[in-house]
Amino acid sequence: MKKHQAALTPQEIVSIHNPKVKQWSQLLSKRGRESQGKFILEGVHLVQEALKAHVEMESILFSLERGYPTELPDRGSVTCECIAVSEAVLAKCSDTESPQGVLAIAMKPAWSAEQILQQKDALVVVIDGVQDPGNLGTIIRSADAVGATGIILGHGTVDLYNPKTVRSTMGSLFHLPLIEVDLTKLLPLAREKGIQLISTSLTAQQHCYEIDMIPATWLIFGNEGRGVSSEIQSFVSKQIIIPMRGQAESLNVAMAATVLLFEAARQRYFCSSNV
Repeated sequence: MKKHQAALTPQEIVSIHNPKVKQWSQLLSKRGRESQGKFILEGVHLVQEALKAHVEMESILFSLERGYPTELPDRGSVTCECIAVSEAVLAKCSDTESPQGVLAIAMKPAWSAEQILQQKDALVVVIDGVQDPGNLGTIIRSADAVGATGIILGHGTVDLYNPKTVRSTMGSLFHLPLIEVDLTKLLPLAREKGIQLISTSLTAQQHCYEIDMIPATWLIFGNEGRGVSSEIQSFVSKQIIIPMRGQAESLNVAMAATVLLFEAARQRYFCSSNV
């Protein structure tokens, strides 16, 4: 073993006790991600999408046993360090039962709320306390699909950089601004700028197909169980309902967000008067 270790280059790490591995594994916790300002991307697809979007990355880790993925750009062409690691190191830094052969350490992007506030006729998703990583990931993918301006995450929402959330976005989190803020401070500023703040309600009198979503619109979605909190609801300018002809009582938050986002996109880009 000592002979093998002596032959290792600085770009190979096999021990889970290596100081770098300790830092990387801390990124599996929210506290670690917040203190370091970094997060983990796992799998070829996510690393590919991050590279395409020019996300700042510190390191790409790949399996010594399986080799550097051929699907990724040549190691000489990427700007971050590429480190071959043992399967034990990959397992230490992964939250999946069967770690994929590559992961990356990425820097959290820095977006400001002012960038979104200044956008003319913006279409923005506001998240108030959504807890399920899969739901948040689906909402982000839908927002990306319709070309939304950005996504604003309020307090009490599942961590955007939780590995489960990151995976569920399928790379869409790299394609649009995502901002974590105090909604009670930001929403009043949005109202002052004339932005319409819309939420859904089963008791609303207007449905989503009779509301004009071409002007600047922020769509607010709440927790899976309680919906939009009463505190955030107080800032809402319009409540709408998604009409349903069948017998389903309601839609889950990710599906409701998708319906409204695509209705906004239809009005903005596919109505004959706007084509």
